[in-house]
Amino acid sequence: MTRRLVIDLRSPRPAWRIPDWSVAAIREAAGPAWDVRDVPGPADSDGDGGTGTPDAVAVAAGAEIYLGYGVPAGVASAARGTLRWAHSGTAGVGASIERLRGSGTVLTNSAGVHAEPMADWVLAAIAYFARGLDRMIEAQRAARWAKAEATDLKWPMRELRDLRLGVVGLGGVGSAVARRGLALGMRVAGVRRRPERGGPPGVAWVGGADALGRLAAETDCLVVTAPHTAQSVGVVDAGVLGRLPDQAVVVNVSRGSLVDEAALVAALDGGRLRGAALDVFATEPLPADHPFWRHPRVLVSPHACAVTERFWERETALILDNLRRYLLGEPLLNVVDLDAGY
Repeated sequence: MTRRLVIDLRSPRPAWRIPDWSVAAIREAAGPAWDVRDVPGPADSDGDGGTGTPDAVAVAAGAEIYLGYGVPAGVASAARGTLRWAHSGTAGVGASIERLRGSGTVLTNSAGVHAEPMADWVLAAIAYFARGLDRMIEAQRAARWAKAEATDLKWPMRELRDLRLGVVGLGGVGSAVARRGLALGMRVAGVRRRPERGGPPGVAWVGGADALGRLAAETDCLVVTAPHTAQSVGVVDAGVLGRLPDQAVVVNVSRGSLVDEAALVAALDGGRLRGAALDVFATEPLPADHPFWRHPRVLVSPHACAVTERFWERETALILDNLRRYLLGEPLLNVVDLDAGY
């Protein structure tokens, strides 16, 4: 009996659209015993699978393996009872977890694939504020030669090695951020759900969720990289923001739900914080009337910090490695804990 593998990764967005060479590699790795169906699209790569296209739902019936962006509701329903492994090209898989709970399907994600470009973006965002680039852009737009403002130290101008970096979530992305900070001479600490797992060599300390207040008080750059779970929603609240030192920076590349946006605006308006670099928001696209758009100390990014021309190199390597493991009956990489939520 032929076994079915569904590839549903034809995003309308070039950065996330699977290339033909990757599809060919998956077909070859699966071998002739597998019926590999490449869904023409358009796959929803912006969320967690959506409802699924009619073509995807049609070929999902009887599928054993599904490769997509999350698991669409229609696909989960059509393949229930036969789907043994589902892989998501995204890191966040909240809705997929609920769709697969109790089905016996193993869910894997692509968290580590996005770590390097996301960590690069975080570093750029920190430097944007630390080296006064926001003030320089403001002066440029006004055609103002602002050398006196810089040399009179009216702008906070700090060296990266003097900054204390605090990472909320030391998984793949958080660890990549920590390694960059350490390489630049920063003091790095972090919190994670399982602190016993530690962090990269050189991290000063790693605590659990109850150490978030301490982390905030000891950091100049608070970077949020933890996944969205029922426990992490709103974790960076007014209390945490209030413990940050003067001129601290907040960077969020996780999910907008983790940061209390109203409290962040209030903290920025109060003048204590140096700035906030945000790639994710509670509502996306960010509403046109949101204060973040026009705030002088906020850098807005359209949920694009993971974009890189090298995505499919890493994603294809992960899929092929896991497909090999699956066919050999070995443990898969990046397995999502359906109870923990990531």
